[in-house]
Amino acid sequence: MSLLVAVDFSAVTERQIAAVERLAAPGREIHVLHVAEPEPDFVGFEGGPDTVRDQVAAEFRQEHRQVQDLAAGLRDAGFDATGLLVQGPTVATILEQAEKLAAHAIVVGSHGRGALFDLVVGSVSAGVIRKAHVPVLVVPSH
Repeated sequence: MSLLVAVDFSAVTERQIAAVERLAAPGREIHVLHVAEPEPDFVGFEGGPDTVRDQVAAEFRQEHRQVQDLAAGLRDAGFDATGLLVQGPTVATILEQAEKLAAHAIVVGSHGRGALFDLVVGSVSAGVIRKAHVPVLVVPSH
């Protein structure tokens, strides 16, 4: 049984990792996924000012290091963990990766911002729950 843990590096990320360590059996295959925001149409690596491209590249390197560190911590705890950084729309990318990796369950975090925020802005966890074909574990922020 493999798990896909979708993280955003907020405070809830630590709670997600702790939940996985408590609930999953040692040796379990775990994929830690961070979805990087898609590049805006006006900022590509072919065009745009060098400073903007350098800033975007630095952010990607930092996010890649963070996801690899989370996977390394899970490996140290006895899991078969890999870290993934994928760029794209968040909900769709989580679901695509879950299918591609044949994940048996998805672990997401909830920030608990409330119904009004979710109505206006949307909620990643709610989007994953609505569209997932596998069980989804939602870890609350508090």
